[in-house]
Amino acid sequence: QVQLAESGGGSVHAGGSLRLSCAASGYIYSTHSMGWFRQAPGKEREGVAAIFTDGTADYADSVKGRFTISADNAKNTLYLQMNSLKQDETAMHYCATREGYSSARQRAPRIHDFDVWGQGTQVTVSS
Repeated sequence: QVQLAESGGGSVHAGGSLRLSCAASGYIYSTHSMGWFRQAPGKEREGVAAIFTDGTADYADSVKGRFTISADNAKNTLYLQMNSLKQDETAMHYCATREGYSSARQRAPRIHDFDVWGQGTQVTVSS
């Protein structure tokens, strides 16, 4: 089974940027959709962005224009570039995957779209 490992979390001031990485245990990006989720304390896990086997991507409305999801197939690594971060975006961030050819769905990713999850990396945005 594919394993995922997130990194790149940390602390940043509001308005700052971070880039998260998710390393996969094997070459999966041509056959798997990939996504980023976040979960703030006391809140449900929510979809942030996803990238699909045809190269298309979906974003949550709240991050459009600020976040960019991308994949480096040679490095088996998924990225999430986060700019103009807001204090209420403090959360644990998770990457996830599901095998199968797919395309963007014109909506934010949902938990049931994916079946393999990483352990998460913490992002803290301070004022």
